[in-house]
Formats: sequence, structure tokens, C-alpha cells
Amino acid sequence: MIRTVESPPPASAPVLAAYSYCEAVTGQQARNFAYGIRLLPTPKRRAMSALYAFSRRVDDIGDGALPADVKVARLEDTRALLDRIRAGKVEEDDTDPVAVALTHAADAFPIPLGGLDELIDGVLMDVRGETYETWDALKVYCRCVAGAIGRLSLGVFGTETGARGAERAAEYADTLGLALQLTNILRDVREDAEGGRTYLPSDDLAKFGCSAGFDGPTPPEGADFTGLVHFEVRRARALFAEGYRLLPLLDRRSGACVAAMAGIYRRLLDRIERDPEAVLRGRVSLPGREKAYVAVRGLSGLDTRHVSRRSPARQAPRRRV
Repeated sequence: MIRTVESPPPASAPVLAAYSYCEAVTGQQARNFAYGIRLLPTPKRRAMSALYAFSRRVDDIGDGALPADVKVARLEDTRALLDRIRAGKVEEDDTDPVAVALTHAADAFPIPLGGLDELIDGVLMDVRGETYETWDALKVYCRCVAGAIGRLSLGVFGTETGARGAERAAEYADTLGLALQLTNILRDVREDAEGGRTYLPSDDLAKFGCSAGFDGPTPPEGADFTGLVHFEVRRARALFAEGYRLLPLLDRRSGACVAAMAGIYRRLLDRIERDPEAVLRGRVSLPGREKAYVAVRGLSGLDTRHVSRRSPARQAPRRRV
């Protein structure tokens, strides 16, 4: 069980500068993520920014234009850096601000840094061009690149002392990560296809006549693209419903952060469901005012109270998703 750390160690000037760098990276490159973490108290916000900046570095290697063998080498170099961070061998005057900030964050909070190894493993799957025949196979990838981020974040958030069901917090955080990743996959289906990647399970594509892929602004001839999208939306909603059980286990501001980030993706899912072919025409996104509303809603605790009212369901047998 993960508990909240009440008094993180003070940060020196070099560490504060390293955190500022990570927060700048987060603000510039992760708008949805930044909307959520701004609701956190400063130590947690900084730690989450350090996690994001390291994760972004891993993702950028995988998404870059370098040859596959160079990507693999750089990912293994990043894993070696993670080993140094894990061992506490990064000094405050190190020239890598991300390593400095993450080392301090890992000292301040019980962050399970092995989740970043999982992220590297997931990006290596991308580099190898792996595809996924079934949802069970795709879940392995999603757990590496998103479920692991949920569990890492839980290390920063902690759980409320005495929260009923806190022993399942990591499971819920993992599942919420899967929900966000599946939403990402639906949103980016054409962009990924143009990059030579297919993430949706080939079994699902075949079932709805979509095996030809998505390299244009309209579905393949004779495909039931709307049926495919609605099928995946239902799967994502089930994951969100399970993952939202995390909210009552967190303190108010951590719960607000999670509700805001997840709420943005749930609204994206709503838009995709209403107009499935929009994902073939361009990237579906939310306007800033709607993101701000979701953040305020998260801070109000509405989603947490809704889940809490359904708390008896947490004792029901677990559904397989």
C-alpha cells in the first residue's frame, strides 16, 4: 500500500532549477497532463513534472527519425541512466536536469522506478514495429507505456490513510492508464497509420472489415469503421469505470489531478463516439475552456463523490476488461 509523503526533503537551488526545466518541458509538450498536475501541491507537481520529462525523453527516442539500431542503443543508454538514478548516483550538479530532478523526486516519494523500465520496454516494442492480434496482446503494450505511468504517478500521489480498498490502488491506476492509452490509440489512428504503425488488434480490424488500414480521410471501402470505433469506445469506457475507483483512495488534490486528466480523455472519447470519422480527418482535441471546466470539476470532487456513492460495487467480483 502506498502512503502519502507529508514532508519531502527540501530542495537546493540546483534541484529547483532542474525541476523548473522539467516543468517547462511539461507545460510546452503535455497540455492535457499539465492541466491536471497544476492542481497538485508544489512538491507533488514538481515530482510529476520530473516523471513526465523523463518519460517524454523515452517517447521522443521512439518517435524520432533515427535508424532502429540507434534508437535501441539510445533507449538502453536511457535505461543505464535510470539505473544511476535508482542507485542515487546522480549528483545535484549533474548536467542533466531531468536526472537531477527525478533523483530528488524518487528520494522524496516512494516512486516505483521500475515502471520507467516498463516504459522503455514498451517503446522498444514500437521500435521493433510490433503489431497486436488480440486485445490481450495489446494490453501488454498499453500496460508498459501507460499503465506503468499510472503506477508511477500513484507513488507521488500516495493513498489516504485508512482508505477502504487502498490495497487495489495500483491496480486501478494501471487500469486508468489503459483507458487513457486506448483513447490515445483511437484519436491517433490515422497519424499512426501514416507513420507505419497499427495498434488496434488485428482481430478487431478483421471483424469490422478494417484490415486495409487507415491511410486516408475516409474509411476503407466496405468497412464498418463506425462499428469498430464504437466497439473500442465501449472497451475504453469499461476501463475508465474500473480505473475511476482510484479516486476515493486519494487525497483531495491528488484526486482532482487524476479526475482532471482522466476527464479530458473521457470527453475526447465522447467526441470520437459522436463522430468516429473525425479521427481520420485530423486530431480530435478539446478547446482550452473545456479543459479548464474539467479541471474545476475535478477540484470540486464531483467525480470522487460519484464513485464513492457507488462504493458497494467495489466489493463485487472483478470484471475482466
